[in-house]
Amino acid sequence: MKKIAVLGSTGSIGRQVLEVIEALGPGYRVTALAAGKSDQLLAEQVRRFKPEMAALLDAGAAARLRENIKTEKCVVEEGPAGQLAAAAWPAADLVVMAQVGFSGFEPLVAALKSDKTVALSNKESLVIGGEILKREGLLNLEKILPVDSEHSAIWQCLGSSSTAGLSRIYLTASGGPFYGKSGKELEAVTPAMALKHPNWQMGSKITIDSATMMNKGLEVIEAKWLFDLELEQIEVIIHRQSIVHSMVEYIDGSIIAQLGLPDMRLPIQYALTYPERKNSEFERYNPFGQVLEFKEPDRENFPCLELACSAARTGGTMPAVLNGSNETAVDAFLNGIISFTGIPDVIEKVMQQHRVTDRPEVEDVVNADSWSRLQASAVIEELTGRVN
Repeated sequence: MKKIAVLGSTGSIGRQVLEVIEALGPGYRVTALAAGKSDQLLAEQVRRFKPEMAALLDAGAAARLRENIKTEKCVVEEGPAGQLAAAAWPAADLVVMAQVGFSGFEPLVAALKSDKTVALSNKESLVIGGEILKREGLLNLEKILPVDSEHSAIWQCLGSSSTAGLSRIYLTASGGPFYGKSGKELEAVTPAMALKHPNWQMGSKITIDSATMMNKGLEVIEAKWLFDLELEQIEVIIHRQSIVHSMVEYIDGSIIAQLGLPDMRLPIQYALTYPERKNSEFERYNPFGQVLEFKEPDRENFPCLELACSAARTGGTMPAVLNGSNETAVDAFLNGIISFTGIPDVIEKVMQQHRVTDRPEVEDVVNADSWSRLQASAVIEELTGRVN
């Protein structure tokens, strides 16, 4: 029996994780659930999966949850402490990190320090804290199992091999809904337009990140830490069909790729069942009659990719500033306060104003995150005259 804690259970990835667990059958059991403030959906999940504990970040939502599930044998925790409790829940063998953004970092640290195996979807945790985790000896592919389709693909291509014979990796990107658009066309993009991803069904924040190419920039930083690579070994390549999820090139010139339909349930299932593979009823990719195309990314009209690479080269607290200012700018765009092209403008201005702390501790990245959000809000107000 594999016992699983799911953090971010009410989000897009979290809901798919629970779907996969249910399909896998009685050998897999949910023992803890955690979310932000969606108490009604979490109550439904508690009734369905019967976890021992549930946690909500929002105290008011946690109070409503307690009342809603008082007939269930489930402990309800709240606030940041509740998230940490779920991440380190004693009964859990595997902790799935499906949160979005900075909020996943400290729970990831808690899970790894509790010697949990983590199925990681929350890329921001490695973006802001990869340097700290490496220094503390917590980065280990036996303990951190990638869930992002691209990193799962690299992991699967590597198999039991080390990265010793690896030359470089190719992280594939769909390019989002606006690949090929000019800068002038991008100025007219609305939130409704940006939320229509051509291939993937995702939450709003990650969908906007995909449209700006920031998502791929964050994945570059994640791959650097996860697979212990130099930035020069990570190549981003546009693949509009989203069939090849990533590729590994070895020093002898061989390239190994992982292919599949754009369905997050496949990498989720592999992380849950690892080291085994189990049968699934997911739709299969049919290669006959298919033409797969690959192109260079447009770094000029989509500068977020280069901003992320620049933050990775600088290191220290700069990746945390990149992430915090991006989250603030994306929120402002979704609320109609700034334009689509204003997102990288805000991020770049905040990065230029940051004084980097080298060799950061956890407190340093937490402080850098808070500073970047305040600074991004100030930049937004300066540019627009409106408060985010």
